[in-house]
Amino acid sequence: MKTFAWIAAAGAVAALAVAGCATVASGGGDADRIAQEMMRTGFHDEGIAKMDRITGIDETLKLCNAADVAGKPLEPAVAKRIEAENLKTIKWPSDGRFLGDWKKGEEIAQSGRGQTWTDKAGTPNGGNCYNCHQITKEEISFGTIGPSLYHYGKTRGVTDPASPAARPVVEYTWGKIWNAKAYNACSNMPRAGHMGNLTESQIQHVMALLLDPASPVNK
Repeated sequence: MKTFAWIAAAGAVAALAVAGCATVASGGGDADRIAQEMMRTGFHDEGIAKMDRITGIDETLKLCNAADVAGKPLEPAVAKRIEAENLKTIKWPSDGRFLGDWKKGEEIAQSGRGQTWTDKAGTPNGGNCYNCHQITKEEISFGTIGPSLYHYGKTRGVTDPASPAARPVVEYTWGKIWNAKAYNACSNMPRAGHMGNLTESQIQHVMALLLDPASPVNK
């Protein structure tokens, strides 16, 4: 099972529950009853996978799920408010270092393990990046939900990630990985740092994969 697969399934049920609420508002409660029954019978605490992944969704997810069910984007003012609130959650590297080891970052990006009921608490998760993005030119299979990350730093002119000129790109990339919804309210990208999917050091390694000129991403 890929990283976050349990969460994705939970999100689907949560979206159905939102759809049910919309149905109730229009005069019918069957969808809501079915959604609630699915949650009651189909999900339960198992190992580190707890029910709060379903029941503990925040306002951002609730509003985005509702917009998805309605088939239309959030109102611009609501989207801006959500982005501003998520931007406040971004935690910058405690040691001031944005980049780690790109080789470790590649291992994290290519790993889809973690957060399933069979995993032990504290076991490092993978980033599952390849499931949505192309990472290097050698890859022959990758997801296309997100844009290609090949030449990520190179196309943005980052030849020295430590230089002042690269700072805006470096900070944006960190923020995007930490909490993508700070830049796109209903982004499909996991809020890796904010939700604790990846540790600070893991994010530093993934940052190096994307921005270090020596990384295969930028070759």
